[in-house]
Amino acid sequence: MKDPMNDNVLDILIYLFENYLESDVVPQPSRDVLREELEHAGFAESGIERALEWLEGLSGDAPQVSDAHTRSFRVFSGYEQARLAPEVRGYILQLENIGILSNQQRELVIDRLLALEAEEIDIEQVKWVVLMVLFSQPGQEQAYQRMEDLVFEGQSDALH
Repeated sequence: MKDPMNDNVLDILIYLFENYLESDVVPQPSRDVLREELEHAGFAESGIERALEWLEGLSGDAPQVSDAHTRSFRVFSGYEQARLAPEVRGYILQLENIGILSNQQRELVIDRLLALEAEEIDIEQVKWVVLMVLFSQPGQEQAYQRMEDLVFEGQSDALH
């Protein structure tokens, strides 16, 4: 059984991303402005706080990984294996192999996925988290565009 509060955090993040973070408005809205907007949009206060903390983690201290060994092999810990299904782990590694994610970004994606505290993490959630990670980092426009195409290709097919 899914916990609606955990789903709500990703829903809040997607709402923020689509309405504020991806916009060309500079500077980005403050935490207080975002909180007010989310409350006005009807999101629960506990979910709002968790989503804002999650966003702060985008610029946080993900484990540092050397890019010196470009052909390195990522071994997932027992906790990561328990939380991330084989298809999710495979998808993350595939994004790294095709050049959308660097080693550092892969680690940040894994960190942010685990921080969602969702009971189940699926590929759609991974796509959104990757998009948010790439957007949060300067100089990643090409990787972001490639990932955006992957995120929205399934949605445009559903519209036809």
